[in-house]
Amino acid sequence: MTIVKDSFYINGEWVKASSAETLPVTSSGTGELYATIPVGTVDEANRAVEAAAAAFTSWTNTSPKERGEFLIRISEKLGEKADLIAETIANEVGMPLGLAKGIQAGIPTATFADNGQRAMEFDWEEEVGNSTLVREAAGVVAAITPWNYPLHQIANKVAAALAAGCTVVLKPSEVAPINAYILADIIHEVGLPKGVFNLITGTGPVVGEAIVAHPKTDFISFTGSTGAGKRVMEIASKMVKRVSLELGGKSANIILEDADLAKAIPDAIFKCYLNSGQTCSALTRLVVPRSKLGEVEDLAVASAAGFQPGDPITGGTLIGPLVSEAQQTRVRNYINKGIDEGARLIMGGVEQPEGLPRGHYVQPTIFSDVKNSMTIAQEEIFGPVLSIIPYDTEEEAIAIANDSLYGLSGGVWAGTQEKAFEVARKIRTGQVEINGGGFNIYAPFGGYKQSGIGRELGKYGFEEFLEVKAIQK
Repeated sequence: MTIVKDSFYINGEWVKASSAETLPVTSSGTGELYATIPVGTVDEANRAVEAAAAAFTSWTNTSPKERGEFLIRISEKLGEKADLIAETIANEVGMPLGLAKGIQAGIPTATFADNGQRAMEFDWEEEVGNSTLVREAAGVVAAITPWNYPLHQIANKVAAALAAGCTVVLKPSEVAPINAYILADIIHEVGLPKGVFNLITGTGPVVGEAIVAHPKTDFISFTGSTGAGKRVMEIASKMVKRVSLELGGKSANIILEDADLAKAIPDAIFKCYLNSGQTCSALTRLVVPRSKLGEVEDLAVASAAGFQPGDPITGGTLIGPLVSEAQQTRVRNYINKGIDEGARLIMGGVEQPEGLPRGHYVQPTIFSDVKNSMTIAQEEIFGPVLSIIPYDTEEEAIAIANDSLYGLSGGVWAGTQEKAFEVARKIRTGQVEINGGGFNIYAPFGGYKQSGIGRELGKYGFEEFLEVKAIQK
């Protein structure tokens, strides 16, 4: 049964869309219609901003304890709806249900709880010489989020903004928006004051640009493609608005000579293929010693064999479909580009996986003998495609890792933690994991270079939504 949404959440109420025009949301596993959502207009976007602006003074003067308690209650309700959220995002995005419950539902739940606690414990004032430094909310936040980790990215922005005392207008991705409606229902249920949180769906060029350009939005928090991020910055710059951008990545995973390949390569495959490679921080460039290229190839192919795609709802697999037909086509075009430019295809390809005639599936694919100048090594593919790049010296490996427009994440495997840490210090990215270190939702997430501006998650993500005022005495 198709889910039908026909309203926006504005000023604490569900407001029916003025236009009958809708956008389709397809099930990534079948390609069939999963839901429809309303198409917002500039006038409706403006109404949402006006509601957020009207609510700001009251909300920012609400005690941090009370704000934190609201966020804790939202977290608890998200936890109660974890199964529904996981199933929704498995349909929208294609992450297998088992992984979706822990990642797509679990991390946002923890993020709301963390920011609730942070609001209650944060030191809002500091004495520096004859000044009192006061931390205050940045104002009305326009939050624009992507489809690949939809509720996670929403939580990164909304939870931190609300904890800081900001009000929010959220424009979720039109590709994966139903999870945002679940959050809005929860926010309504816990009784968040009117106008503090507003949800409007639609397209980026209309709704997204309207909330960025509105004179009453003070801070823009955007996650998405680098091209769209540049457009957001361009619009915001006309009014000198603060902007936080979390954009693309092409992260390198360096395997040093003394690394334990039996551990490093299976981990590398997982870190590349998670969410069907639809992860901005995916470790998609595997940089390996030339002397061990053959051994790495064998281990990579053997490990990737465990990532055969399957139905995200019933398949019990580690990898599902891509989010849409457009994304499937995009990834297959990159695979063809790799072949055309001379990379050696050792696994996968452009054909539909066997036994999956429907759905937006792509075979897990591995290229070897990739040169870092090739398109597949420089551009973000956003699919299950790994590029193995050989090197001759440690210095060359570091240079390859840093030879990118991006600087979001990275990895280093070495025989010792000390050596891995030494090399990690030389990689110009916002995060680096060493010897398989896991993702930390309390550590700052964001990038160097064209991977963006600012940080999300934890203390640093919370502080993005604050201004600093010095009061001299």
